[in-house]
Amino acid sequence: MSEHNKKQSNDIYDDLKNMGSVTFSKGNRRIFCLTIIGEIEGHSVLPEQSKTTKYEHVIPQLVSIEEDGDIDGVLIILNTVGGDVEAGLAIAELIAGMKKPTVSLVLGGGHSIGVPLAVSADYSYIVPSATMTIHPVRMNGLVIGVPQTMNHFLRIQERIVKFVISHSKISADKLEMLLMNTDELVTDVGSVLDGNAAVEYGLIDSIGSLNEAISKLYNLIDKTDREVKNG
Repeated sequence: MSEHNKKQSNDIYDDLKNMGSVTFSKGNRRIFCLTIIGEIEGHSVLPEQSKTTKYEHVIPQLVSIEEDGDIDGVLIILNTVGGDVEAGLAIAELIAGMKKPTVSLVLGGGHSIGVPLAVSADYSYIVPSATMTIHPVRMNGLVIGVPQTMNHFLRIQERIVKFVISHSKISADKLEMLLMNTDELVTDVGSVLDGNAAVEYGLIDSIGSLNEAISKLYNLIDKTDREVKNG
């Protein structure tokens, strides 16, 4: 193995070990694969035994990817159980604001704040066996029982709903219905959609897995290149 290939292999190993991410290429196309798994960790540190995605790691990564001239697109792999709403929405807004083509793929679950993360990409896929869990905003710890607290919750929920409907094909009425469903979750409010239902509601663009997601991303990269050449 040449020194260049050894260095590339070591860099890939370090990325996987430290960030759960990897960069791969096909011809002259270079793709960054970002994994968002477990619980989204925000300002509070979660227990060591929890699988987490730390927003202070992901945000600098996204900035670096956007400014890296060697990276042509981003594949986002999602399997989340929710987490910090503000941190998750911040990551979703950054992904949505990228000029480079992005494709998301939901595996396993896209719980709560995982929904905005899934729809933030230019195009989204979900495998048939995956689920999207949709429920109103929750808060752990001390909650003061005053009208202002409820108003705060509603404003956070409104921000999430606006983001989701502006980056997917689902209507506000349908999303509200899914959020407030009382007939599906035991001792809870909300809905669980499998892959096919998520596509039928317009939340996710298509059913597909890794091959479809990578192929779509290459197509989006080619389309972007053609648009740049044509002015």
